[in-house]
Amino acid sequence: MIIELVNTGTELLLGDVINTNAAWIGQRLAALGLQVARQTIVPDGAAIRDAISEAAARADVLLITGGLGPTNDDLTRESAAELLGLPMELNAAEVAHLEEFFRKRGRVLTDTNKKQAMVLRGAEVMPNPFGTAPGMYIPAACGTAKGLHCAMFLLPGPPRELKPMVETQVEPRLRLLKPDLAGRTTLYLKVTGMGESDIVDRIEKSLEAMPELDLGYCLGRGDVDVRLSGRQEIVDAAAQLVRERIGDFIVSEDRRLVEEVVVDQLKAAAQTVATAESCTGGELASRLTNVSGASLVFEHGFITYANEAKSQHLGVPAALIAQHGAVSPQVAQAMAEGALRVSSADHALSCTGIAGPTGGTDDKPVGTVFISLASRQDSTEVRKLFFPGTRDRFKMLATQAALELLRRRLAGLPLS
Repeated sequence: MIIELVNTGTELLLGDVINTNAAWIGQRLAALGLQVARQTIVPDGAAIRDAISEAAARADVLLITGGLGPTNDDLTRESAAELLGLPMELNAAEVAHLEEFFRKRGRVLTDTNKKQAMVLRGAEVMPNPFGTAPGMYIPAACGTAKGLHCAMFLLPGPPRELKPMVETQVEPRLRLLKPDLAGRTTLYLKVTGMGESDIVDRIEKSLEAMPELDLGYCLGRGDVDVRLSGRQEIVDAAAQLVRERIGDFIVSEDRRLVEEVVVDQLKAAAQTVATAESCTGGELASRLTNVSGASLVFEHGFITYANEAKSQHLGVPAALIAQHGAVSPQVAQAMAEGALRVSSADHALSCTGIAGPTGGTDDKPVGTVFISLASRQDSTEVRKLFFPGTRDRFKMLATQAALELLRRRLAGLPLS
């Protein structure tokens, strides 16, 4: 089955927006045992027509992202209708969805926006609960009169709308188009605290020896997904091997991020956490509060960037900072224990370091960070880590390490 992907949007070609959809769709299809044969990016406007026409002549399945909006250069649905010779009709259910969508936001549905409820005759509507433009599945039979035999999926461009639609609407239809996918399953083991090469060294040769197993890796933000695909019994055996080799480093088996796991752990234990941050500037608290339900477990977040703030809000002695420096194991420990003391939380995490690009010394180069975990029922732990690179990467990896330290404590795993 030949699958092509057409991504529309001038902003993708200008570099204003990174085309994450293409990578994500490729990964999702690979997990099904499918592969994208070709990816094409075109600007908004008339170029969409040419791209769809050329790809539909080659492919068995064509996925098109973007161009379903209300403006005059959003031409995906019009281009598909013209190519296939199909009329477009206003879909009453989608009009009702648009009216409700705008009503909730205190706005009135205009004729311009009503354009998004136009559906090709013969297409199956794929509802979009996260946006205004529905997706459409156009079976290959719709193109027979024009000499085409390509099934098409018209998908919204924003990832928050596209991803749920692919998972719930596109993938089940692809399984029907290729019945031999029905017995196939995919498991993602999310690993943190180990580099990709270390993971490979421990598991790859043994997994490659398993027949009919499709093995892959996907680098995330501070973690690595180990992707296992194949028949259920093969995936089960492979997953068991991975658990035996690197089980302590597996954060989740359902693609939850470490912050999601930590929030769930705290809920289960009926415990809470506070944070005390310097170099990460609130990133640690932000990651925790990005998780739904965090209000049940997250108590205080202190951003004590200046030395005076560390003393004023966390009780870190000024003499301690003067003696050891703000970036030191002693101050990291005092920050965590101070946050625990001034809050009623069960645990407190702290981060203090040098994000760069300036401020480093020979003893403490840029990228140095100390993280600490203080708990009411356990001893305080401090770690010195080194994450050179951009400030964003530094903050992401420092907070990942802090969250992983708490995950291990809550799971009863060794902390070192």
